[in-house]
Amino acid sequence: MDSIIEVHNLTKVFDPDIRAVADISFNVERGEVFGFLGPNGAGKSTTIKILTTLLRKTGGTAKIDGIDVARDPGAIREIIGYASQDVGVDDDLTGRENLKLQCRFYHVPNGEVESRVDKILKTMDLTEAADRKAGTYSGGMKKRLDLAAALIHEPKLLFLDEPTTGLDPQNRRAVWDYIKSLNQSGMTIFLTTQYMEEADVLADRLCIIDQGRIVAEGTPASLKAEIGADVVQVSLKEDGEPAIRQKAKAAVMGIEGVKEVRDYDETIAVFAQGGSSIVPQLVRALDSAGVTITRLTLAGPSLDDVFLKHTGRKMRTEEAKQPARLPGRSRSRRGR
Repeated sequence: MDSIIEVHNLTKVFDPDIRAVADISFNVERGEVFGFLGPNGAGKSTTIKILTTLLRKTGGTAKIDGIDVARDPGAIREIIGYASQDVGVDDDLTGRENLKLQCRFYHVPNGEVESRVDKILKTMDLTEAADRKAGTYSGGMKKRLDLAAALIHEPKLLFLDEPTTGLDPQNRRAVWDYIKSLNQSGMTIFLTTQYMEEADVLADRLCIIDQGRIVAEGTPASLKAEIGADVVQVSLKEDGEPAIRQKAKAAVMGIEGVKEVRDYDETIAVFAQGGSSIVPQLVRALDSAGVTITRLTLAGPSLDDVFLKHTGRKMRTEEAKQPARLPGRSRSRRGR
């Protein structure tokens, strides 16, 4: 395979002792959509900022199209596009003026500016609003304009840092469709996201990152297949009190076909072969143990279940865990 991104043992430490990215390695192949999935604070944006030359790494290597990002950042910027979480359009300029300004930044030949701007405005369904100030645009329109600005110089590789955060479902799906069309035209896309469905729908391959470390890597289908079981989520009457959860887990572990039982927030998650046939036995076992069920759901494995299996917890989109601190460093060091 031909890799356009090669990352080896990449590390980023913020002074004095916060390890935001911890010795990660991965490759991105030309022509694929590569997903970087994880909760807020996992290290996704730090990684993408290093790859787009906006942040210096602490250790390891990162190359794009064979170019070391630390040695020749200027060459990197010429071949990539980048749309960050925060929309970077100028509200005082029209949509058209925003895009023409980006053309100047990227030294697009003067003779090509008008045609490129018209083409991208049409593609992003912004032609009618092109000569209005961007400050009058809706949130979804601003997102599309920001994405257009990242594409105006026709990059080899597009970085999208949580491109649909804050969008309503309709606008989110519109952005998904456009990302798919870009990829079908041959563009390689590096996508960070905290949305399981987004990674499942868009990514050819993905890494799951948590607390600065990659915990799983593969295609969405292969990662879900590794679970090797259906997942039965059981809510308990006693609101998941630890003693009750332990009692429930002990009761169901003896059932044939149950592979694993894990705490799942205030519930338990039962990984079992043939989940539908296990459910009646599970209900009987918990009833015999004096444990009351308030809700039970059965589903095939999802990326959420993959995250649970590798980290022991559910991934919430709003969570923001602190990055890992270096061993032996005191939490009170900043105050010394």
